[in-house]
Amino acid sequence: MTTTSPQGRTELLRPDGSPVRVLVVDDEVSLTELLSMALRYEGWEIRSAGSGAEAVRAARSFRPDVVVLDMMLPDMDGLSVLGRLRRELPGVPVLFLTAKDAAEDRVAGLTAGGDDQVTKPFGLEDVVARLRGLIRRTGAVPGRRSDSVLTVGDLTLDEDSREVTRGGESIHLTATEFELLRYLMRNPRRVLSKAQILDRVWSYDFGGQANVVELYISYLRRKIDAGREPMIHTRRGAGYLIKPATAAA
Repeated sequence: MTTTSPQGRTELLRPDGSPVRVLVVDDEVSLTELLSMALRYEGWEIRSAGSGAEAVRAARSFRPDVVVLDMMLPDMDGLSVLGRLRRELPGVPVLFLTAKDAAEDRVAGLTAGGDDQVTKPFGLEDVVARLRGLIRRTGAVPGRRSDSVLTVGDLTLDEDSREVTRGGESIHLTATEFELLRYLMRNPRRVLSKAQILDRVWSYDFGGQANVVELYISYLRRKIDAGREPMIHTRRGAGYLIKPATAAA
């Protein structure tokens, strides 16, 4: 089931209309809290666990629709946890979190039955998008193919094919430009601060300067707005927003 939030995002719901349930498993408390906060913003119900044993217990009682699972936990590795989770919930999709230099873990996780993986450090927006894709593709929550297409005015972004068009004209974006535009388009007409954008688009431990946001906004404007009525607007001292070109600036 799907519905649309006040911010214009397509919300995924369980068949009974209740929020999607996500189990986040990682022993880094700060990371778990940050990721849980981002997922709650989607309107999802979150349960967290800091160990493999705790994850299995939580899965048994919480019955999540999707699991975010760190490959390295204090009491057992992610592959062992995956096996136990699948005995409790045979079809539950799992997104692995892997270390930057752990190529073997990434291969092993997908070979063992993980559905997708992201490498630490990661951007929160990337994790959210991957989870939404997993939920749709695996049928954990019934949805429509059109859920993956974001539209603001004559601008469209397909989250699955990663294609962007404006007025039917194809626009090529880099990976970071795509993530930034996706975040803007999932929050149409909403002013997003530089801090919010850094948290969602850049990696959680990026530690970079806010001027990187200004730089990438300028890149997007060159590709999205050049020669057209502008869609991306600056609110001085507040942040940035995107809205249809026909709307008053």
